[in-house]
Amino acid sequence: MKNARLTAFEILHGVFFDSAYSNLALDSALKDTDSKDKAFVSRLVYGTVERRLTLDYIIAQYLKERTKPKVKTILYLSVYQLYFMDLVPPSAVINEAVKLAGEVGCSYYKGLINAVLHNIDGNRLDLDSIEDLSVKYSCPKSLIDMWTKHYAKENALKILEAINERPPVFAVPNTLFVDTNELAYELLDEGVDCEANGELVIIHSAFDLNKSRAFKNGLFHIEDKSSFECAKALEASEGETVLDLCSAPGGKAFTIAERMNNKGMLYAYDLYEQRAKLIEQGAKRLELKNITVGVNDASAYNPDLPLADKILCDVPCSGFGIIRRKPEIRYKELDSIKELPELQHKILEASSKYLKDGGRLVYSTCTLNKKENERVVSRFIENNESFSLVYDKTVFPSVDGGDGFYYAVIEKKND
Repeated sequence: MKNARLTAFEILHGVFFDSAYSNLALDSALKDTDSKDKAFVSRLVYGTVERRLTLDYIIAQYLKERTKPKVKTILYLSVYQLYFMDLVPPSAVINEAVKLAGEVGCSYYKGLINAVLHNIDGNRLDLDSIEDLSVKYSCPKSLIDMWTKHYAKENALKILEAINERPPVFAVPNTLFVDTNELAYELLDEGVDCEANGELVIIHSAFDLNKSRAFKNGLFHIEDKSSFECAKALEASEGETVLDLCSAPGGKAFTIAERMNNKGMLYAYDLYEQRAKLIEQGAKRLELKNITVGVNDASAYNPDLPLADKILCDVPCSGFGIIRRKPEIRYKELDSIKELPELQHKILEASSKYLKDGGRLVYSTCTLNKKENERVVSRFIENNESFSLVYDKTVFPSVDGGDGFYYAVIEKKND
């Protein structure tokens, strides 16, 4: 079995130089990682990815020339430990880095790695005094500029202060069986550090879902607080027909179905069969019998779908609201997402055709970008006079709160 730093190195090298996704690469690697090392590997991978621009700045003070990708990866994960993981002694970090160089075929660079890391450790920079926000928060200037333009500097700073924090984990109680306090009791009984937090349970300690008795028994599902609030905004009731048109992995669908008290019909669709199966599995575990799962392209009108009282239209997006969960999202080129608003508008237009007169539709994204949010909704409302905007809401990520999120509540007038 590979040691923790070698595992982290291989994941990070794939992320930085082979366009791998950190969460997928990490999930795959952790299957063959010793249980005692999983938390350490996860922290190394996510932390190094999220702090890459800061690490580049630190390394550049002591290494002016370009170097091999493998050497750069070793320096990245080592400098992250020196600056952001106080429990690891600097001597151990440097010794392990030199050892790792030999393990990945970079023995020639052992001296360089040793010298650079000793210089970095002996001449610590005060990161809090750095005025360049891109370096301080490890976020591309283009993204900071967009947030400042769209939401003002004060809110842009709030976003930046949250994106490198550990995201909270929320458990949604399956109200068919337990309330919030009962779920908290069940989890505490399993040794999970948690507490009731409004309608949710906030979990403070890491735990394995697959080994959780409460999870296996269908007493909860994991869903971010902002997503939960979005699902609530649909105001689905017992006996109604509801469509969730971009549903996988199903968190909002489960919340909606539970709030319907398992009565009525909720049709949950996704573009891909494999992802639709995730919804099916979750609904079965939670014993939600009012969910029917199917495969459907939300961007095209499908006459076989039923008319609905309520519709959730949670469209594909750039994901700039969930950077703290998927840190490499911050490095997306803004030009790479410029086609998204057109797709989002297309999905919203198609979704609206299933809504009954007097019905409610919620359009949502997990991004912070007005081009994907307010502007898509405004365009739709302007072109569809039978629909009106009831209200919309932008949520900024916070240390103890939900992720960055946007949702708009739209209603169809009675003819």
